[in-house]
Amino acid sequence: MGDVGAPTVDAHAHVFTRAMPFAADAHSRPAYDYPVETWLADMGAHGITHGVIAAASLFDDGNAYTLAVLDAHPQLRGTVLLPPETGVAELQALADGGVAGVRLTWRRLAELPDLASEPWRGFLRRLADAGLHVELLAGGASLPALLPPLLSSGVRLVVDHFGVPSRDPAERAAGAEALLHAIDGGRTWAKLSAGFRLPWDLAEEVAARLLADAGPERLLWGSDAPFVNHEGTTDYAAALALYARLVPDPATRRAIDATALQLYFT
Repeated sequence: MGDVGAPTVDAHAHVFTRAMPFAADAHSRPAYDYPVETWLADMGAHGITHGVIAAASLFDDGNAYTLAVLDAHPQLRGTVLLPPETGVAELQALADGGVAGVRLTWRRLAELPDLASEPWRGFLRRLADAGLHVELLAGGASLPALLPPLLSSGVRLVVDHFGVPSRDPAERAAGAEALLHAIDGGRTWAKLSAGFRLPWDLAEEVAARLLADAGPERLLWGSDAPFVNHEGTTDYAAALALYARLVPDPATRRAIDATALQLYFT
């Protein structure tokens, strides 16, 4: 039986099996499976019918499993990891197969790439032409540098995990301003996902600011299942409870849900 007030779309989760080899630089190495069947069961237990797979940089070739899942489950969408040299034909084929975007996992990069130069400038243009978005995972302190060239490329942008707010107040304020400015441009969304990775007061602060200044039409919710490195303290029900605590108004949660349905499934 679904939970009253639960969303229809989980816009951020990871699926994998132990058969998938880890990337050499994987920052975590889960010793368990979280296949699509388990995620679908977790969603179904709470009345959630649609989902979006977020590409995980932990695996050497996570794209193959994601693409097989998307082929088998039309109620799912996903993002993939791609090199910036990827051409038009491959991007269009991915879009036709249920891929919604390309994830840039840049939270731990020592040096950020120059997005105004090749090969990135052309790649971003090809993504936009294929109708694919950029899903950005980057520290909030880097958003003032990253968001302007992304926006000028014309590509749509989804920013993960509250914009990964910095613990430093000045960096957090600068990151929030950059994110809200991007959202004001009309082609950017932010995810209220992985709130369990933040101290409560910080998650509450950032969620309140995004709700007030961006509004539910530019926000998405995602569980971040299977809660890598937090498996012992968080489960699917807890992720939903945290979401309801951060966004207590059911009508606002329904509006966020409608945003996800429109962005990913129309």
